[in-house]
Amino acid sequence: MAASNRAKLITKLHTELKKKYTLPPSQPSRPLLEHLLYACLLQDAPYDLADEGLAKCEQEFFDWNEVRVTTVTELTQVLSGMPDPAKTARRLKEILQAVFEEFYAFDLDHLKKENLGKAVARFESMPVMTPFVLSYTIQHGLGGHSIPVDYAGMVIMLVTGIASQNEAADGKIPGLERAIPKNKALEFSALLHQAGVDLLMDHNDKKARALIDAVAKGSSERYDEWEASKKAAIRRVKKRRRDEKAAELEAEAEAESAKQAKAAKSAKKGAAKSEPAKTKTSKSDPKAASADAGASKAKPASAKKTSGEKKSADKSAETKEAGKKKVTAKKTDAKESADATTKKSSKKAASSSKSAATKATPTKKSTNRKLSKRKPR
Repeated sequence: MAASNRAKLITKLHTELKKKYTLPPSQPSRPLLEHLLYACLLQDAPYDLADEGLAKCEQEFFDWNEVRVTTVTELTQVLSGMPDPAKTARRLKEILQAVFEEFYAFDLDHLKKENLGKAVARFESMPVMTPFVLSYTIQHGLGGHSIPVDYAGMVIMLVTGIASQNEAADGKIPGLERAIPKNKALEFSALLHQAGVDLLMDHNDKKARALIDAVAKGSSERYDEWEASKKAAIRRVKKRRRDEKAAELEAEAEAESAKQAKAAKSAKKGAAKSEPAKTKTSKSDPKAASADAGASKAKPASAKKTSGEKKSADKSAETKEAGKKKVTAKKTDAKESADATTKKSSKKAASSSKSAATKATPTKKSTNRKLSKRKPR
C-alpha cells in the first residue's frame, strides 16, 4: 500500500475512534518498572482488568522480586480475572526475569535521564520483550513517540487494509508514527486498544464492527473470512498434531512388536542350540545330511570288514589263551618240583642235624653186653 493511502486510512480510523469511543482515565505517574509490568497486563486485555491485576500483585506479594521467583501456576491464580491468565502470568514473570538479568535491580528510573536510544536498545536486547510492551514503555515511561499496538489492535489494522499480513505478523506498521503526531499518540493508542479488545472478546460486537466498516467498506466481511480461515488453520494444526501423535504411538507399537519378535527369535535360537548336534546338523546343513547318507550307504562294506577282523581277533585270542594255559602249567610244574626239592633238602637237613647231634654226644660202653656162644669151628 502507498504511504499516502495508508496515512489517509489511519487518519480516518482516528476520526471514527473518537466518534465511537471515549478515553479511559489517565494513567497515574508510576516508576518505569511498573509501566513495564502494567503493559504486560494490558496486552490484549481491558484497562479495568489490567488495573485490577496490578493491584492484586501488589497486595499478594511482598515485592516484585517475589513475583519473579514465584511459580507461573501461583501467579496464574492471582491473575485469574484476566482474559488469558496463564499467558499473562508467563509474560509478566519472563519480563521480570529479563529485567533482573539485564540490570540486577528493579529500580529503572535512572534510564529516564539517559539517552532514549540507549535505554530502548537495552530493552530491545531482551528476547522476551514484545512490541506492545516496548512501545507502551517508551510512550508512558520514557516519554518517547511510539504507538503501542497489540494483537487486538492489529486485527483492526489488518481488516481495514491499513496493515498487510506480513506487517501484522511483525507487529510493526510503517508510517504510523508519522500519520499520528506525538501530541495525539496517547489518545489514538488508548481508543484503538479499546476497540480491538472489544472485537477480540466478542466477534459480533456491533460498535467495533460499525467502526471497521466506517473506515473501509466490507471490513466486517473480511473480518469474518479471516476468522474462518484462522479457525480452519487452528483445526489443521490440531489435526496435524493428532496425526503426529498417532504416528508416534504407531511407531512405538511397531518398535515394541519388533523387539518382542527379536526376543522370541533369540529364545528359539537358544532352544535349537540345546537340541542334539545330529538333529541340528541334519536341519541346518544339507551337506552334512548328504554326508550322513553316504556314511549309511558305506556301512555294509565296513560291516564285512569288521566281521573278518572279529574272527581273526577271536583266533588270536584263543591262541593267546592256550599259550597262557601252557605257561601256567609249566609254572605249576616248576613250583611243584621246587616244593619237592625243598622238602627233600629239609629232610636231609633234618637227618644231618640228627647225626650231628648223635656224634656230639659221647657214647658209653655197655657193660651188660650179652655174650653169645661161639659156634664151633
